[in-house]
Amino acid sequence: MTDTSPQQTASVTDRVKQVALGHAASSAYFLKDTACFVGTDEAVTLVAPDGEPRRIDAASGGILCSVSDGQQIILGCDDGRVVAVSAAGETQVFATDAKRRWIDNVAVHGDGSVAWSAGKTAFVKQPKSREREGAEKSLDVPSTVGGLAFAPKGFRLAIAHYNGVTLWFPNMAGSGEFLQWKGSHLGVSFSPDGKFLVTSMHEAALHGWRLVDAKPMRMTGYPGRVRSMAWTTGGKALATSGADCVILWPFASKDGPMGKAPAMLAPLPTKVSMVACHPEADVIAAGYADGTVLMIRMDDGAEILVRRRDGASIAGLTWSGDGKRLAFATENGDAGLLTL
Repeated sequence: MTDTSPQQTASVTDRVKQVALGHAASSAYFLKDTACFVGTDEAVTLVAPDGEPRRIDAASGGILCSVSDGQQIILGCDDGRVVAVSAAGETQVFATDAKRRWIDNVAVHGDGSVAWSAGKTAFVKQPKSREREGAEKSLDVPSTVGGLAFAPKGFRLAIAHYNGVTLWFPNMAGSGEFLQWKGSHLGVSFSPDGKFLVTSMHEAALHGWRLVDAKPMRMTGYPGRVRSMAWTTGGKALATSGADCVILWPFASKDGPMGKAPAMLAPLPTKVSMVACHPEADVIAAGYADGTVLMIRMDDGAEILVRRRDGASIAGLTWSGDGKRLAFATENGDAGLLTL
């Protein structure tokens, strides 16, 4: 592993707009120019450019998971509802579980299709503009669903669960392709070019497959569980949490990280809790368990301090679609916006 951290760190902390959420945060997103901070209870706070924070009661109880495609936020709630939130603060119940089970995972496709899971069942609903006019489809997998992800090309859903991942084409008959690897698979992500699939494990490791031939890839050596993954621009590398530095796995070659060591960027005496990659530049934002936020340049490891540590772990971290703004939020409800 290569440590490329510089000796000195520049700072832009004085340019950060502070936002008091008034609720614990679990994630952060941008819907065009509007920053959105999702809470752990029913609250979502919206901050338009030059506007004041606006709280939306988007759920009737706990928010268990969320995802965004830049146009809407999809929430999975503990009352069995899947709720969509727009940049204007409008909410719509997208689906309701017939048994009112917890919605454990959500995913969204570029065409507006939404996937969610409850227990061992994964569901997909397509927008009414597609064939079959928004028909809801479902697939049962061998164990509780750990994570969901749509493929970047084609309408295929990855469903992570115990002992592997099921690849499901909702518009085709059959149960889907099974990628096997022993252990509990949680978060799941396709590479932007669709050539690789990576899961975070219940153990302190990642696992992956090269999809053209289902070749397995092990990525180990973490001191803790990986809870955040992000692909760099063009999918050249995968940035992850799980250590006291950003772990960066190479994916530029046809073999991905097989036989290669990762780079280690921006080490601190605390663990990385969140990572977010700039949409155009080779820059990574990293949030830490002590509240620190850094921007890190990939080629030389140069660091810029965005937020100083205060003991509250970073729970949400995201770039705007144009890469000109960075939003972060802590687990105790402090948030900030940086305009570059």
